[in-house]
Amino acid sequence: MKSNIFCNFALANTKMVPDFIDIGEIRRFDALLDRCSTVTVTAHTHPDGDALGSVSAFVAWLREGRGKDAMAVLCDSPAATVRPIVPESVPLRCHDTDPQACLDRITASDLLILLDCNGFSRTEALQEAFEASPAPKVLIDHHLHPERERFDAVFSTPDISSASELLYYVLLALPDIGGDARRLPAASARALLTGMTTDTNNFANSVYPTTFRMASELLAAGVDRDAVLSDLYNRYRENRVRVMGYLQYENLRITPEGLAYMVATRAILDRFGVEDGETEGLVNIPLSIDRVKMSILLKEDQGHFRVSIRSKKGWSAQECASRWFHGGGHENASGGKLFWPGDIDTPEAASAYLESVSKTCLA
Repeated sequence: MKSNIFCNFALANTKMVPDFIDIGEIRRFDALLDRCSTVTVTAHTHPDGDALGSVSAFVAWLREGRGKDAMAVLCDSPAATVRPIVPESVPLRCHDTDPQACLDRITASDLLILLDCNGFSRTEALQEAFEASPAPKVLIDHHLHPERERFDAVFSTPDISSASELLYYVLLALPDIGGDARRLPAASARALLTGMTTDTNNFANSVYPTTFRMASELLAAGVDRDAVLSDLYNRYRENRVRVMGYLQYENLRITPEGLAYMVATRAILDRFGVEDGETEGLVNIPLSIDRVKMSILLKEDQGHFRVSIRSKKGWSAQECASRWFHGGGHENASGGKLFWPGDIDTPEAASAYLESVSKTCLA
């Protein structure tokens, strides 16, 4: 009976389903959901707002909408700046605080879901356990080069704002949602809007017609966008404002080719007591300068810099990340890492490396 209902839904609502949603894949996914009881949902290491929004939304829906034993399992604990995205109703375990519990959970699961990254390698410490599991695996992602052969169902398109938006349309296409956002649990709806808002920098980049449609439908379903924005952007510590001001005034450099860069060394981070996630958004600010084509932020970590790259249209952040920083992402928003020793001899050599990158990428 359910399959007949689904067939009728799919035929009657074809126009409601965006072209990037494969109805055949939806059927496979729905069948996998029907057969499972214990689901683990994960995303990339150092989870950002989109990772947490999509994971939280999916777990909340699986528990409330499908009655599954669903749980989020992540490699790293979320930064304090984005931790409130995860509702209290969503169970979450993190490998950095309870590694054995995370591994046991993965082993016990009969369905595994990966969001907001193109393969399990981005889960780092959890990769081996995920790949060794015989459970069916599903990928829902908006990055380039998805590892399709490793998954039993795949929803992947780079022409979308975020994993949260892609998940929104996947859920809408399932028969129990039937294209009606009002059927989503309130926690899922809010998490989806929150995740999309963070990955678009509040509708400043990577925005498509489907992005506005999603936002409109979620607002009509009752999500309080003012509350979402307040939680995202009006609850930072004073430290964040001060370090961002310092880095822009004392640290910002702009090359003749139009590369703006800042290097947040360990000494600077310690001086301002910066916590993980508190420099989020800083890399976007130099793009407001007319002559800047690309902006790079380096943030010192153990044995490497974390690299954030943003670019204006016509200049490829993705190519820069792939060629120079062992990374990737989207055409105008990417990331990676810069290692020492290896890429550079010492952290102090980072500026010279960036000057070289500028001459190659933007000349």
